[in-house]
Amino acid sequence: MVKLVRWMRSGYFRILYKGAGLGRSFERPSAESVANRQFSNIPSPPLWVVNNMASSKSSFHPQTYHNFLVLDFEATCEKQLIHPQEIIEFPILKLHGRTMEIESIFHTYVQPVVHPMLTPFCTELTGIEQSMVDGKPTLPEVLQMVDDWMRENGLLDPKVNSIFVTCGDWDLKTMLPGQCQYLGLPVPDYFKKWINLKKAYSFAMGSYPANGLPFMIKGLNLEHIGKLHSGIDDCKNIASILTELARRGFTFKQTGSTY
Repeated sequence: MVKLVRWMRSGYFRILYKGAGLGRSFERPSAESVANRQFSNIPSPPLWVVNNMASSKSSFHPQTYHNFLVLDFEATCEKQLIHPQEIIEFPILKLHGRTMEIESIFHTYVQPVVHPMLTPFCTELTGIEQSMVDGKPTLPEVLQMVDDWMRENGLLDPKVNSIFVTCGDWDLKTMLPGQCQYLGLPVPDYFKKWINLKKAYSFAMGSYPANGLPFMIKGLNLEHIGKLHSGIDDCKNIASILTELARRGFTFKQTGSTY
């Protein structure tokens, strides 16, 4: 299932859409109609979103990108390397490049086809159970869904400068190109450049985060969110690190490319 969640900035008004398809375009209601509606059945935003929205009120160093697209795949795995690895979780957080607010979320689990049964090691590492991938879209279907989501969010407009952010180079240098090559699929151009957050952190803080997210979270005195190696939780932590580095005045630049 794909979830698309948008939190509107004014008054922290939230529109929530869930369904088997992607998000739809919504017209913002008038202040009067909002005041007359009852939203008691809509839960409050999770704490990590509230914290992100609160931090967005702070001033940030100007960035060269309109949007940061935080991405973190999870893939089939075993104690020994398996071939081919297949993406089983595909999350993206869209952050506004000026406010660092999380404006939209794409998230789906993915059905593996070469090794359709997840190993106990994979489930223990990622928290992804067999029932979470059974019947879900395959990678070719997910790539089309991502493209639709990118279009609906205005990210395919050539005037909009966006870039993906990953914790390392593996996601977009190795994993996605490798699986696409195995399946005979083209890799969309927007996946061919990215910011490796580990490199950005080392430029900003003067030390390379050898063990990735835990090192950066500790180095910036942030709280870890959720489970390590959960794709969506890792994205939330990457977004927190990105936001904190921006708050400290760091300007992000592209670090990787497959062009």
